[in-house]
Amino acid sequence: MAEKKRGKKLSIEDIALMGMMVAVIEACKLAMAFLPNIELTSFWIIMFTLLFQWRILFVIPVFILVEGAVYGFGLWWVMYLYAWPLLALAAYLNRKQESVWFWSILSAVFGLMFGFLCALPYVAIGTADSGLRGGLYAGFTWWVAGIPFDIAHGVGNFVLMAVLHKPVRLAMKRIRREKA
Repeated sequence: MAEKKRGKKLSIEDIALMGMMVAVIEACKLAMAFLPNIELTSFWIIMFTLLFQWRILFVIPVFILVEGAVYGFGLWWVMYLYAWPLLALAAYLNRKQESVWFWSILSAVFGLMFGFLCALPYVAIGTADSGLRGGLYAGFTWWVAGIPFDIAHGVGNFVLMAVLHKPVRLAMKRIRREKA
């Protein structure tokens, strides 16, 4: 009720919550860095979008900025600017879904498509350098070379979502309910 009354104005509590969301994503990313393309970032972006909705609009840019500050602002960073918001958008558009299988499949598809999404800057750079044909070749070559990593990413996303979705969603809903 209080949230409806104040609208979508940011409160100190919202800012603290968003900071915690970024911290959770970063901590999980660091903890799982030894596993190639197995990550909880996709899981948390989906879960935080479902449970905290509009706040994800602040979390993703901060996460991307932190990533750039920690790892450097390379071409990979540009890919993050559209890949992670696209996942949040897909989650938001399907927010009424309750099926663990739906979310596991969505997460897996995102993991499988991640390399394709990340090939887009190579298409643009190749096109600027060698025309459209050269750009498509550059993007396609980069994407195909990463398919084994995309498979690992997709499988990892599926398994992590299938295992963690229900318990994390229940815990987060319980926390929200107790707080209210």
